[in-house]
Amino acid sequence: MVMAICLRFTSLDLISNLVRSRNIMTTAGKCEKVVEKLRENPFYDKYAERIAALQQTSPEEFLKKVEAQDKKNQEEKRKKFASIDTRQFSSALNPKSQSNAQQVPEDRKLESFFKVDLVSDKDAKEIQCIWEEYHKNKEVISATIPNEQYFNLQVHMKSYPTFLFPLPRSEGFEFIMCQNYGHAVHFTPLLAFQVHKENAPECLTMVHYTELTDKGIILMRGDYDKNVLNGQEAQCLANQFQMYYSGKDKDKLQLLQTFNKSPDSFKYTDLISQLENVTLATN
Repeated sequence: MVMAICLRFTSLDLISNLVRSRNIMTTAGKCEKVVEKLRENPFYDKYAERIAALQQTSPEEFLKKVEAQDKKNQEEKRKKFASIDTRQFSSALNPKSQSNAQQVPEDRKLESFFKVDLVSDKDAKEIQCIWEEYHKNKEVISATIPNEQYFNLQVHMKSYPTFLFPLPRSEGFEFIMCQNYGHAVHFTPLLAFQVHKENAPECLTMVHYTELTDKGIILMRGDYDKNVLNGQEAQCLANQFQMYYSGKDKDKLQLLQTFNKSPDSFKYTDLISQLENVTLATN
């Protein structure tokens, strides 16, 4: 009788061990898949040791934390996508006035507002400092671009004359359309363009001045509508334009191609994902 009880307990222990072993193997397999996905995060290396320690000491807790974070991210995305619209301030819903239509920034020569002759003896770095200082207290955005970089921009500006950029707003994202003409880039709220077409007012116009190419640089100035954008938002659009049209990022270049060549295959949510990835990398 005693032997039978011992055998029974031995059998239960064996089954329990087998079940525990299977659970450990299943958990380990899940952990490996989760870690493989986490490695895609640009900040993985920074927390690799802590992740490995938690994975070894308490794999179940590790998985629970990852699942909880995934649920949180999915909920945030759901809220953002649910609130995606092309909301615009009332001023942008009005058509372009005749006086504004006659004031075309790209028609202005650099010398009309910047004394080019005074920098003729300066090198590129000195001119960059002067250009930045000149715009320091003005409600505009500006930049100095090396000739080679601008050449790449121009190639893609001609190949992909139109695109969209998501602009973060308090309740989601607003889409801003850009149109490239020569050395100028016009940004227009998508809703305003849908309503007024070519008469839609720009919220930002960036002009690239090529008068100083002999110095190896292009000067950029962007004038924005203060009723629609603030300086930070205007800079956000300019930064996105640079990242997409530089051609350095294959994924972004593919989105440019898809939007212009195969619009039916284009997904707006891909733009938001790209912007979120940039935000994550810079935080």
